[in-house]
Amino acid sequence: MPVVHRTPGRRLSTTDRVRLVAEIVAAYAQARRALRRVPIASVLSILRSQSPSISESLATGRIDEARQLGKAVTRTLALLPGDTRCLTRSLVLTRLLARRGIPAKLVIGARAAPNFLAHAWVEYEGHPVLFPGDGSFGRLVEL
Repeated sequence: MPVVHRTPGRRLSTTDRVRLVAEIVAAYAQARRALRRVPIASVLSILRSQSPSISESLATGRIDEARQLGKAVTRTLALLPGDTRCLTRSLVLTRLLARRGIPAKLVIGARAAPNFLAHAWVEYEGHPVLFPGDGSFGRLVEL
């Protein structure tokens, strides 16, 4: 499947939108299947495999593309049945970014009070590209 790159300020064609949705759905299926079999660190290795090597020249200044992909993942997964919560969205986005040579970290955080709650999001160069929560989540791990 060809990788759809979004140029900032330019809308995707209908064909490119369909390709992007198909890529998101395929990444979702791959992530869900892998999560049933192996630990999350291994899932990330699987999702990041077969991706182009990441070079500084490719990665610099791609925050807009990463955020647009994050929006596309959130909108697309909202239409699917099944578990499309923060961890799944983060895994899918990590896959899409890796396919484009954009380095990203999956962050898992938690808060203890008033009730325990965990949250996952993706960051690119220290900037969130998926909603990082309301600021009450302490970082537990970056993968």
